[in-house]
Amino acid sequence: MGTFGWSHRKAVATVAAVGALTLVVGCSGSDDSVTGGGKKDGKVTITMGLFGVMGIKETGLLEQYEKENPGVDIKAEIAGDEQTYYTALQTRLAAGKGLKDIQGIEIGRAKEITETQASKFADFAGTSGTDHFLPWKESQISTADGKVLGLGTDIGPMAVCYRKDYFEKAGLPTDRDEVAALWEGDWKKYVEVGRTFKKDFKGDKVAYMDAASGLFNAMVYGYPEQYYDEQGELIYDSNPAVKQAWNLAADAAEDGLTAKLRQFQPGWDPGLANGTFATAVCPAWMLSHISEKAGAANKGKWDVAKAPKGANWGGSFLGVIEQSPVKEEAKKLVAWLTAPEQQAHIFKEIGNIPSSREALESADVKNAKSAYFSDAPIGEIFGAAAQEIPDKQVLGRKDGTIKDTFSQGLTLIEQQGTARDKAWKTTAERIEKAVG
Repeated sequence: MGTFGWSHRKAVATVAAVGALTLVVGCSGSDDSVTGGGKKDGKVTITMGLFGVMGIKETGLLEQYEKENPGVDIKAEIAGDEQTYYTALQTRLAAGKGLKDIQGIEIGRAKEITETQASKFADFAGTSGTDHFLPWKESQISTADGKVLGLGTDIGPMAVCYRKDYFEKAGLPTDRDEVAALWEGDWKKYVEVGRTFKKDFKGDKVAYMDAASGLFNAMVYGYPEQYYDEQGELIYDSNPAVKQAWNLAADAAEDGLTAKLRQFQPGWDPGLANGTFATAVCPAWMLSHISEKAGAANKGKWDVAKAPKGANWGGSFLGVIEQSPVKEEAKKLVAWLTAPEQQAHIFKEIGNIPSSREALESADVKNAKSAYFSDAPIGEIFGAAAQEIPDKQVLGRKDGTIKDTFSQGLTLIEQQGTARDKAWKTTAERIEKAVG
């Protein structure tokens, strides 16, 4: 049945932290060269720049590829923080040096890459064996003239992770299907459950949810248009979907339903370990982080329930630098890493949902359960959630920056008690300054 417990994830945090520092201050090759890879004495060296937990290095795939291709040596650096990673990548793209042969690209950066850096990346259009991706996934990394600048890794279908023991103390159901029924079809119901939780919870103080920004992101990413329209114009300040998400997230913050944290920022990991909140909106890729940071002491206390509405939060790509001295070898590696079998392997090991149609249909994905999350059938839950993702998703150049800025704005309400209108004004000013 593919039950797994994520045990291989130990020490990833240390690797990621070292990788983040390395990415900023240097690379494995000379900064005077275009990339760190090359060919020498019949050996091919391919360098990779990755971020977060993409599962490529952590699940042993690079070692497997090297074993199956004895003449290939792969050197991967992993930055823990995507924002730090992308800032360094922008600098190196502008300079034309210090780049890796293969660079990870987060979905929030895809539009900026396709519109401003297309000449720097190799074209995957027409590459044999790459017709298995979800159609909308490939479109996110394609240029207006048909170039495909990378191949998809994972996607981010949505669920809600919750603490069964805390729900029981609040007199709420603990069965995942019954929990999902509490908020089915409407994020407002999710917040209403939080008000009940706060009123009825018996025990030491525990917040209902970790962060208002998590709720905001989950709502916004359920719509085809978010911060930009199809013409590339900013619409965040007039899009009803953004305003609705902002106001509901602000309601949750003002009603004291959150732990006043920001996901992946200082304080969030200790919150997981210490059990300071009962729920977190969780895309599939977040499960590995929760299990790692909440730790063995909380195994079996967490479960996963269907989200109120479908959405896609996150997902990434692997691109190859056009001027790489090992471009063809790097493209071959990327095609292999993103093939259905490897995507299914990554999911089985750490839970990142495939962007490959074939992988989504595989038994390894469909039948998978998570031992950490109370044997939740995550293959079934996230597989169904993937089918609810809007077919059309309009991306903009500064999507990632705008998302981060909204998260900071909601933190003003949570942590400083700033009035929502003032926090919105500050957020809008910051966005205009950042976007230019």
